[in-house]
Amino acid sequence: MTTLAYAVRDSATMTRRSLRHLLRYPVTLVVAVAVPVLLLLLFVGVFGALRTSLGAHASYIDYVMPGIIVMTAGYGSSVTAQGVNRDSTEGIIGRFRTMAISPTSMLNGYVVSALARTLVSAALVIGVAMGLGFRPTAGAGRWLAAAGVTVLLALALTWLAVPFGLAAKTAEGLTGFILIVQLLPFISSAFVPPGQMSGSVRWFAAHEPFTPVIDTLRGLLAGTPSGGTMLAAAVWCAGLALAGYLWAQVLVRRDLSR
Repeated sequence: MTTLAYAVRDSATMTRRSLRHLLRYPVTLVVAVAVPVLLLLLFVGVFGALRTSLGAHASYIDYVMPGIIVMTAGYGSSVTAQGVNRDSTEGIIGRFRTMAISPTSMLNGYVVSALARTLVSAALVIGVAMGLGFRPTAGAGRWLAAAGVTVLLALALTWLAVPFGLAAKTAEGLTGFILIVQLLPFISSAFVPPGQMSGSVRWFAAHEPFTPVIDTLRGLLAGTPSGGTMLAAAVWCAGLALAGYLWAQVLVRRDLSR
């Protein structure tokens, strides 16, 4: 068996381990769906009603859903960071390093299982949104493209979550990462067009990484002009994923050399 074949086999084993943890603790998936759904209810039921009363666009749910999908991926990445940190601080990853397995297979296992969890969560959230009145105009091709963008975002955030989980000495050390991935989408085009914001906030919202992803998803699902943001979204996702992957490799090699 070749080195690549061993790595694929070990990665599949670690993925099954992570998925079994998810099945053993289904509350993780429930919470991963419940939080975005609560945010959806808040923005559509409360702020959406306010916007309608002021004469704003009636289908506010169509506008906010791409942001909710992005926040679902962000919440999923924070769960991954916590899981990696727990395995690291409890010595489980250290035990894996003493075994004859590919050094990166445990990282691949975290990423693949997190991607599956995020996609399931996003699908459930979209299902709830449709029950609340979400009416996307996308055909099959644009739905596939939207799924592809969601996969890229989930991979980017998950690969960032892994090294943060490895580097943090305690669970409290993940606070900064969790705040970034869960709160940064609020300062984007998720709930209000950046043009309606003021000063430096408008500039930041227009140039931060979540905005092109949200605008791309909105253009694909709702048919609104996206302003050619798909390339920017892909570049941001690829860059963040590469940075997280390389950082994780550095951490793994550093620990193995000790």
